[in-house]
Amino acid sequence: MSASTQPLLSASAGRIATARRLLRRDHFGASLALARQASLGNSVLAGAQTAVTAGLAVPVLHFSPWPELTGYGALGALVALFARFAPRGRRLGLLWLCALWQMLAVLSMSALAALALPMGMQLLALALACGLFYLLTASSDVGAPGALIFVFAAGAALHGEPTLPEIAARGAATAAVAGLALLVCALTEGWRPLPSEARPFPAEPRRPLSHRLFAASRICIATAIAGLASHAFGADHPVWAAMGALAVLQGAYLHVNLSRAVQRMAGTVVGSVLAWVILLQEPGLWEIVAVIMLLQLLTEVVIGFNYALGLIFVTPMALVMTSLATPGAAGAAMAPERVLDTLLGASVGLATAILLSTLDDRRHLAGLGGAAA
Repeated sequence: MSASTQPLLSASAGRIATARRLLRRDHFGASLALARQASLGNSVLAGAQTAVTAGLAVPVLHFSPWPELTGYGALGALVALFARFAPRGRRLGLLWLCALWQMLAVLSMSALAALALPMGMQLLALALACGLFYLLTASSDVGAPGALIFVFAAGAALHGEPTLPEIAARGAATAAVAGLALLVCALTEGWRPLPSEARPFPAEPRRPLSHRLFAASRICIATAIAGLASHAFGADHPVWAAMGALAVLQGAYLHVNLSRAVQRMAGTVVGSVLAWVILLQEPGLWEIVAVIMLLQLLTEVVIGFNYALGLIFVTPMALVMTSLATPGAAGAAMAPERVLDTLLGASVGLATAILLSTLDDRRHLAGLGGAAA
């Protein structure tokens, strides 16, 4: 950036000017554009590893003496999604770390649920967990899908008022299936494509610790507001609103925050219709297993092209898994609430991104469109 453009960018980097610039039509259009896949082979393999793990674990748990743990086992399978672009020989170590975090999410929030605290206090604790898991993932090399997976597990674990043995059983089911995911990944590691000079693996530079801490704080604030607002409106699953805010704020820059908000809204609306159709059929166990496996694979095939495309398949998969983890869930009636909570969470996330943006964030956005934009 030249010295002559610096004053212009500073002058046009106020929050109101930033909001106007961010909400221009061209930024919305860019949110729906297709991107080049970093490595389709790696993404498909990660999706297949997760699908196979879930396909093996869900029926076993369902027909075991502890069918109520089926949903927590399915959460353990999601560990296989991580570290897909790690160098050969490093991925399994990172997956062990993700397995530990997933078990921590389930155990900590199950323990919180056991205390039978008011929902407002539970949502505040979840907001702290959102910031913590963001900080952990942003400070490591585990990569996508980032903190959302651990927060999804944490939100599912807030169900009921479990006893101490039930808390331990939830953690054991999550850990056991996460271990199975690691085994599946280890056995198929040789199939993972390696990077080349023509197509290196993506590597996002790690931001300074001060930036990560500020971003984590901003996430805590936004997810608390979104979750509490959803609860105040009478929603049954305010965790979804918090997840919507988190998804938006995981982006490193303001234009990425906007893209995530638009993509999450659009993908969730379409995906909720698909979820409604699926859940309306009241699928049995084998249908649920087949749906989870298929949707997981389809998600990883398309999400690299555009986040909204991935959400079309993530949304019904999340709702099906929610019905597994929370027996007695409202079935097809969850789909409309998912849309409303996502709209609320994404809106809160985007507003927070602008209001709590730094001058560097706003200058970067101004620089994308030119100093005079």
